[in-house]
Amino acid sequence: MNLIHFITRKRHFFVFVTHLVIIVSSYLLAFCLRFDGHFEAYYELILQTLIALLVIKIIIFHYFQVFTSSLRYASIYDLWQVLKANTSASIFFIVFLVLIHKASGMPRSIFFLDWGICLGLTTLLRFLARVIRGKTLFGKRILFKKTLIIGAGEAGIMVLREYQNNPGINAEVVGFIDDDKTKKNIHIHGVMVYGGRDVISEVVEKFGIQEIVIAIPSASGETIRDIIVRCDIPDVKVKMAPGFHKILSGELEIKLREVRPEDLLGRQTVKIDEKEVSDYLQGKRILVTGAAGSIGSELCRQIATFVPRELVLFDHNENDIYFLELELKSKFPNLEFSAIMGDVKDPGLLKHVFTKFKPQIVFHAAAFKHVPLMEQSPSAAVKNNIIATRNLIYASEHYQVESFVFISTDKAVNPSSIMGATKRICEMMLQAKSGKSHTKFMAVRFGNVLGSKGSVVPLFRKQIEEGGPVTVTHPDVRRYFMSISEAVLLVLQASSLGKGGEIFLLDMGEPIKIVDLAKDLISLSGLRLGRDVNIEFTGLRPGEKLYEELFLDRERDMVTNHNKIYISPPWELDPVVLRKQVKELENLAHIMSEEAVVDKIHTILQSFSDVKTAIKDPVIFPELVDSFEEGL
Repeated sequence: MNLIHFITRKRHFFVFVTHLVIIVSSYLLAFCLRFDGHFEAYYELILQTLIALLVIKIIIFHYFQVFTSSLRYASIYDLWQVLKANTSASIFFIVFLVLIHKASGMPRSIFFLDWGICLGLTTLLRFLARVIRGKTLFGKRILFKKTLIIGAGEAGIMVLREYQNNPGINAEVVGFIDDDKTKKNIHIHGVMVYGGRDVISEVVEKFGIQEIVIAIPSASGETIRDIIVRCDIPDVKVKMAPGFHKILSGELEIKLREVRPEDLLGRQTVKIDEKEVSDYLQGKRILVTGAAGSIGSELCRQIATFVPRELVLFDHNENDIYFLELELKSKFPNLEFSAIMGDVKDPGLLKHVFTKFKPQIVFHAAAFKHVPLMEQSPSAAVKNNIIATRNLIYASEHYQVESFVFISTDKAVNPSSIMGATKRICEMMLQAKSGKSHTKFMAVRFGNVLGSKGSVVPLFRKQIEEGGPVTVTHPDVRRYFMSISEAVLLVLQASSLGKGGEIFLLDMGEPIKIVDLAKDLISLSGLRLGRDVNIEFTGLRPGEKLYEELFLDRERDMVTNHNKIYISPPWELDPVVLRKQVKELENLAHIMSEEAVVDKIHTILQSFSDVKTAIKDPVIFPELVDSFEEGL
């Protein structure tokens, strides 16, 4: 075992001994300075008081953590602790001499000299430790990656400190980039701020930057996307720092990661009223349809954290429901849950599920969502989206479910597609049923979920991996996006607010051009547009719009207590007319009369928009429940 390794292992012992030497030396030097080296007359007094001084300073230094603080990473806080420890120890020593020891003849200047010398030496010890560490790292930094941090705020400074204090990162921060003009040309912990985003390429070229770290947790999606474009430089890797609030809360460490597609949204992390959601979900029996899908599975994960009494997973996707079941067993071993294989269109299965599990809350996420496919198969869309939802609505009413939450879409607003139209009709059925029902029926409407199985991101990634081209329907097409976790948290928050009949609208931020998303994904893959991968425009597909909406023309938004959730007020509908129309639509779908199905959908939505007077208090007809029971 070499000496350095031994000292490293016995670090606390050597630090303690070093401080003892400093304490004794400071006391002796104080006398030496006071009497120009001739203090023989005070030998006896020194011997009488030295033990007391050691005991007092050891206790006080221990209290202020002087012995256990890191010398190599000493900060302002550590120096402040050293100052308080020395001052307190000197005061206690004076009190001891005056009140207890009754020592006379002690020059008062000794106290000040001892305090100053001891403070200086303990501070110098930490400074030398940092200097020696810096010199040790200096030789290694030649091989370190040259790194540029974008963002000279609190998050950026924390990243810098991590880089400076952790040689294992194998990187050297060359400079900062920040749009705040007041920070230009200033030094932060020895690192200069070179200017705003417009000088990124210049700084990269000048210093041979190999890695760029984006540390702006408050940046908008537009800002992040602009930075990504400016950082699209050959052989330069781009990474993201975690959100600053997550670091402070202890939720995350300062661990850099690759830039993800959801970072391009630049959305602030969602904060929900956890107590409100917990009161809504905790101890309840909860059923989730479409549990194996992207939204459904995330719903199950988030619901499980609020400790429901029982969670029922309902889906017909065998593989995905199997793996979700394994995941939940691993993460939530105390959670009681059941996996149901089957189709929500099956009335017999619905009767079995509702009778056996008696769910108190239903989240209905099962649906066909692919717009082009539903244009080709309108009967399938009607059966899976409308008829299945109707059956669930009747089952929830009959079996006295407390809350029914329908996962809707922005494509239900002024729909131009079969998929959007079926979702809109489902919203209408919910609102028609909610009038006097004891079940609180509500819908939550939002746009595209980034990273879900049906989103453009997996398709773009696959096309990029295959060398392109990346296919975009139209250069001007725009869509609203949010992350899966954000969407689900807001769904839970919105459903806890529901009184019945509402359509909740989630704040989707600003719509993003799909072509810009494709360009950013190409850049994040380390490829160059036009050189490695091309973008090809294929034209809008049947049922697609250039942009989506969140509100109907006649709707007005109502603000809730949550700043990312709005409410579309309930519409007044004639449940008898709507029930008859849906039944006719069901019959047409069963005989696969596709054109007639499309015509009927247009009739339902057209008659809805032309209604001039409506029933203010729609009644709940007993025969609806009876017919449901007969169907079961």
